Amino acid sequence: MALSRSMRTCLHSGRLALLAILVSSGIVLQILACALYNNWWPMLTVLMYLILPMPLIFFLGSDSSSMMSNGGNGWVNFTKFLTGASIVGSIAIPSILKHSGVIGWGALTMELSSFVVFGVAILWFLQMNGEDGYSGVF
Repeated sequence: MALSRSMRTCLHSGRLALLAILVSSGIVLQILACALYNNWWPMLTVLMYLILPMPLIFFLGSDSSSMMSNGGNGWVNFTKFLTGASIVGSIAIPSILKHSGVIGWGALTMELSSFVVFGVAILWFLQMNGEDGYSGVF
């Protein structure tokens, strides 16, 4: 049974709304990790979140299929490396801050849960984008 055009539009709008809620809750967790414990050092993770899409935008363009392949030229491999380094940095910064005693367990838990929420939102966005038949991520 094929869905009507208006029904598909409504479902797509609902998915976008849920995606916006996920991103908003990730931002709220990020801010709460700092505000509840009156320590703003965990905001360093935001730098990694800002750096994360930059290699994809600069080097990959609209060809998201090359990101999932094993082969590729030097720029694709460099993009994968920078993206991986940003992801590792998003986990490492709060962990290092906790190990050095700058933040507590509560802030670390909120930071890592914010990372998981952002990760789920990004993966869901990529999955939604693949379903729509668009050629690229951006």
